[in-house]
Amino acid sequence: MIFNKIPLSVRILLAMLAGLAIGAYSSTVFFGVGALADAFVMLLQMTALPYISLSLIVGIGGLSPIEARSTFKQSLLILVILMLTILVFILFAPIAFPDWENAEFYSANMIKVNAEFDFVSLFIPANPFNAFANALIPSVVLFSVFVGVGLMGLKRKNQTLLLLESLKMAIANVNQMVMRFAPLGVFCIALRAAATVDSSDVDGLVVFIVTAAVLVFILSFIVLPSIVAVVTPIGYRKVIKASREAMVTAFATGSFFVVIPLIVEKTKGLVTELSASDKELDKLPGIIVPITFSLPAGGKLLAILFTLFAAWFSGAYISIGDYFILLGAGIPQLFGTTTLAMPNLLELFNVSGGMFDFFLVAENLIVSRLSAVLSVVFAVCLPVLIAASTVKKLTFNWRKFSRYLLLIPLISIIAFIALRFTFDAISHQYEGYTKFIERDFVYGDIKTTYLELPDEHSVVGQPSTDVLSRIKQRGFLRVGYFRDDLPYSFNNNEGKLVGFDIEIMNQLAADLGVSVEFVKIYRKQAAELLASEYLDITTGIPVIPDNMKKFTLTVPYSTQSLAFLVKDERRAEFVNWIDIIEREDLIIGIPESFFYKDAVDRHFKHRKAWQISTPRLFFRDKYKHIDAMLFGAPAASAWTLLNPGYTVIAPKPVQPALSMAFPINKNDRAFELFMRNWILMKTQNRTLEHLFDYWIGGKKDTTSYSK
Repeated sequence: MIFNKIPLSVRILLAMLAGLAIGAYSSTVFFGVGALADAFVMLLQMTALPYISLSLIVGIGGLSPIEARSTFKQSLLILVILMLTILVFILFAPIAFPDWENAEFYSANMIKVNAEFDFVSLFIPANPFNAFANALIPSVVLFSVFVGVGLMGLKRKNQTLLLLESLKMAIANVNQMVMRFAPLGVFCIALRAAATVDSSDVDGLVVFIVTAAVLVFILSFIVLPSIVAVVTPIGYRKVIKASREAMVTAFATGSFFVVIPLIVEKTKGLVTELSASDKELDKLPGIIVPITFSLPAGGKLLAILFTLFAAWFSGAYISIGDYFILLGAGIPQLFGTTTLAMPNLLELFNVSGGMFDFFLVAENLIVSRLSAVLSVVFAVCLPVLIAASTVKKLTFNWRKFSRYLLLIPLISIIAFIALRFTFDAISHQYEGYTKFIERDFVYGDIKTTYLELPDEHSVVGQPSTDVLSRIKQRGFLRVGYFRDDLPYSFNNNEGKLVGFDIEIMNQLAADLGVSVEFVKIYRKQAAELLASEYLDITTGIPVIPDNMKKFTLTVPYSTQSLAFLVKDERRAEFVNWIDIIEREDLIIGIPESFFYKDAVDRHFKHRKAWQISTPRLFFRDKYKHIDAMLFGAPAASAWTLLNPGYTVIAPKPVQPALSMAFPINKNDRAFELFMRNWILMKTQNRTLEHLFDYWIGGKKDTTSYSK
């Protein structure tokens, strides 16, 4: 009985804290917890979409054309004012970002071609039943608005509206029944989240998460409720009280959508206080709140903050003009989901697509929950302001305004500056180099020897034998590896030779039942050492005509997309291929393995393309006149880990990827056939995929792959 006297919002909050504490302590998801968490969310979703549609149809259908016109004008103006208020705070939030170095492992998102954003399909429901079945909220909203408008002009609409109103109330009652189980459902959700979160995912995003949390707190608990308190008779505490249950539930579930019915019912109580006699006013929350879900408003605008964070984190320079571009081109993208919009938002600043992975991690950790909280408060304040405007109850409390006008900006600026000092005080250690250089083999070692130079006495004079027989007689596979060939071959922090190609060669030797000998060579030595039968194979090179003329190559085992390696502050100069090719002042360095002479002569005129023997030269003071290095994106990403002041840019349109293959001995068909089948086998059992993800993508080792 005592437990029932505790307000539901407090019970939900206590349940969430208990779930987080137990989940963090045990790091185990108990049997049935995941199923209960999913069941609670599904029950909330079950009522949300029908409630949205019925609220819009009943609310709009019950209005007269004159009332609808007046309501639309007032709603649009107030909506724009609230959105601009939130955006101002978002644009000032980057004050909190410190000055940290960063670089990323390679991600396929770096060179991903984003699908076109289809506004027409998202908003126009060619098949309304499909829109309902697939939860296409903008389409459902537009369909419901049109049905409401269609009802608006009917003379005998009262009976239809009464039926639909009864259905809406029935769904609201079901939602209230589900909310009785909210403490249990939220407990299970919180326990699962705390038990399954990977703490390493938080490290790189702590700045964004903390900044977003402070921003949401300021907007949700200070700015938006204060606006309502200043210009309407509704006090600050009443706004918070009406929002708290929905805020806690939205935070726990990470979804604003599931609490829309609850928000509508709570907001009706606030609207009734403005004019208890105006029955039409009671319909406003049922119209306005569902529509806000599809609008680029409330918590969706945190995507703008992440775009600014991603640009800062990647070292991109942001001007005042960039802010206007971000708002003008970015906000329309948010009519859809933030996940769909984010790749396009990142592209506005030419930020690496790898930051999209960071965005997904942040969303899954906590940001989606913060976004839901901000959306709840926004959805409560908007209809209250519109209702006050409709019944001429908009006032202006100068005393409150003068107090808030001074306090809110002051509190916000102090909060963001304090965050910056806090982040600067933290001993931030750039870990990209460490994570890269400390890597070791995934599949273990075999007997290995290393030579710093080829054995001159063994290079010539050997009898001609096929490679497989020679390897068997010798008892080891002799592999040539190239200098400065990150991340395909390099020495780790213990001096051990490792890398993507090196581990592949280890696997090849293991499958041949022999040991392996690695010989460090220059690229210009490879053809001669293979022809003399001193080497059996070398590590990989791009499949381009110049290399195909020199070597017999295996079938491809991997790919590299072309990209430019440039200073962070110059990324904007290398966004478009046409602009790069047409510029006469640029000097482009191209490592010799990627130097395809005919293509270079066609595209890089005025002798602006320089062949360099090793990527290492690009970072030396002697070669500072080279503006950018054209290279494979995976290899370029590895070099940025050693030189975090540089970044990888894949210009648009993205060019077809180059295949990577192993040079082998000419005229040895048996070994060529063996390698073709061996690479096919390692591709099918996902060994090559696993090694690529580990050595090039920077992912953790996992045993979920087959060897």
